[in-house]
Amino acid sequence: MTSTLRSRLPHASLIGAVALTALLGLYLWLVADRAVALLGTAEPVGIVLGAGVLLLPLLGVWSIVREWRLAVDVQRMADELAAVGALQVDDLPRSPGGRIDRAAAGAQFETSRAEIEAAPEDWGSWYRLAFAYDAAGDRRRARESLRTASRLHRAA
Repeated sequence: MTSTLRSRLPHASLIGAVALTALLGLYLWLVADRAVALLGTAEPVGIVLGAGVLLLPLLGVWSIVREWRLAVDVQRMADELAAVGALQVDDLPRSPGGRIDRAAAGAQFETSRAEIEAAPEDWGSWYRLAFAYDAAGDRRRARESLRTASRLHRAA
């Protein structure tokens, strides 16, 4: 991959994320419009269905805002860690198919977990733990750790 292509990828990813968010926003707008139409029928069944359907776009908007906020926080944390040379490099051994070696991921996880036990209020430790969870294949806990890191980072 050329350096020019590499430098464009983050922008392409951002454009893709914004485009998908815009499409989801359009979909949520159309669903909300139908919900309001159901509420306007003045029929008990229509009102109940409209209220139920209106919850979906509200939940969707809340989820979108929450995820974008986390994405911005994760980028800020990565920039801060990179500036001080504390951003962890993904140099774990991989199989020819690209899968991370589980033993190496487990060792990285144990190191990150020990770091958390030593400094539970350090957002950088939680950030590194999130990527150790991700390397180990536990995406749910990785996301929880990123949210904890984000909360601690905002509080700092």
